[in-house]
Amino acid sequence: MNGCGVIFLNPTNYKKAMQILEDTHVAIVDLQMQLCAIRSPSNMEENRAKHFYELMSQIGLDHVYMDEVNNVIGLWKGTGDGPTLVVAAHMDTVFGPEIDCTPVKKEDGFIWGPGICDDTRGMVEVYAIAKTMCETGIRAKGDILFVGNVGEESLGDLRGSKHLFANNPNIDVFMSIDGPQIESLVTNAIAGCKYRFTYTGRGGHALGAFGIPNVNNALGYAMAKIATLEVPKDPLSIFNIGVVQGGVSVNAIPAKSSMMIDLRSMSQTELDRMKAFVVSAAKEGLETELARWNHPTETLELQIEILSERPGGTQPIDAPVVQAALAAYEAYGIEPKLQKGASTDSNIPISRGIPAVTVSRGGIQIDGHTVNERFQPDHAYVGTQRDMILALLLAGYEHIAEPVIK
Repeated sequence: MNGCGVIFLNPTNYKKAMQILEDTHVAIVDLQMQLCAIRSPSNMEENRAKHFYELMSQIGLDHVYMDEVNNVIGLWKGTGDGPTLVVAAHMDTVFGPEIDCTPVKKEDGFIWGPGICDDTRGMVEVYAIAKTMCETGIRAKGDILFVGNVGEESLGDLRGSKHLFANNPNIDVFMSIDGPQIESLVTNAIAGCKYRFTYTGRGGHALGAFGIPNVNNALGYAMAKIATLEVPKDPLSIFNIGVVQGGVSVNAIPAKSSMMIDLRSMSQTELDRMKAFVVSAAKEGLETELARWNHPTETLELQIEILSERPGGTQPIDAPVVQAALAAYEAYGIEPKLQKGASTDSNIPISRGIPAVTVSRGGIQIDGHTVNERFQPDHAYVGTQRDMILALLLAGYEHIAEPVIK
C-alpha cells in the first residue's frame, strides 16, 4: 500500500484489539463527555491534565508521569529495534474559564459542548489506543509515548510540544490526533506569529480634553494601513486582526487601546515580510496621530508584544511518514483530504526535521471553536482503529510491518 509494503495478516491479538475499540465505543464517548466538562483553557489545563493522568495511570502502561508544564506522558515499551513514536492529543481548548463546557446529548444524536471534539475526542482516542494495547499485550517494535499535551490552541504557543521535544531528544516520529473531519490529514506546518499592539496615553473628557492625542485614532490609522497588506495565495499566507479593544465610555478619550493580529505563511521569508509590515504600520499609526494634534505636552506610547511564534516546515508526499498515513487511511476506505497548511502540534517536529503527521479524529464535528460545537459519534471508533494501524506502521509490529521510520 502506497509503497509501505503493508500486509495486514490479522494475527489474533490484532483482530482482538480492533474489536475492543469497536465494543468500547460507547464507554469511550461517555469518557469524552466527562473530560469535556472539565474546563481547560490554554495555559490553564491543570485540572483536566490531572484527570487524564489518573486515567492513564490505571491501564497498565510501563510508566506514566506529568512533566513541568502539565503534559501527561505514558510510556509503552517496545520489543526493540524500532523508533520512538509519540501519539498525542492536546488537552487545551479555545474557550475561557467562564464558558460552561458541560456537554449535552440531543435527540438528533449529536452531543453539544464547547470542546467536545477539539481536542477532547483526540484525547480519548489516545487513551483508547493505549488501553487496548495494554489489554491485548500488543507492543510495537519501538517505544510509544502516549501524550496529552498542553498549549496547542491560540495563545498556548505550542508550549507543550516545545517542552516535549526539548526534553525528549530521542523522539523519532510524531503523530497528533487533531483534525475536524475523518478525511483530514496534515503533513505540512504553516508558520505563524501573533502580535498584540497596545497604545497608551492620558485620556480625558471628550469635551474638556479635546485636542490631545487619542489612542483609538492611532489604532485606527494602524488598522487601516494593515488592511492594505497584500499576501500571496502561493505560498499560502494570511493575516487577521482578530481582537480590538479600547475605551470605556463614548464621551471619554480612552487611555488605552489594543489589537491582536494573527499572521501565517507557508514561507518563513513571506512571514518575516508580513511581520515587518504590521510592525511598521503600528508605529506609523502612532506617528500619524501625534502629528495630527502636535500637542505640546501630551503624547502616546506603543507597546509591541509577540504572543505566540510557531515555526513551520514541509514534507514531501513520498516521505515515509506521509505514505504510512495514506496507507492507514486507505485500509479503511477513507479518501484523505490533504491540508495545504495547518498549525498543529506537528509544527514543532516538522520544523526540526522530525517526521510527523496530524491525523483526524473519528466522528463528525460541526462548528468547532464555537460554543455551538457538536459531535456525531456514530462509528467514531473507525478513526481510532485507523490511527492504531498508523501507530503500528510507524513504530513497527511483528507480522504487520517493519517500522516505516528507521
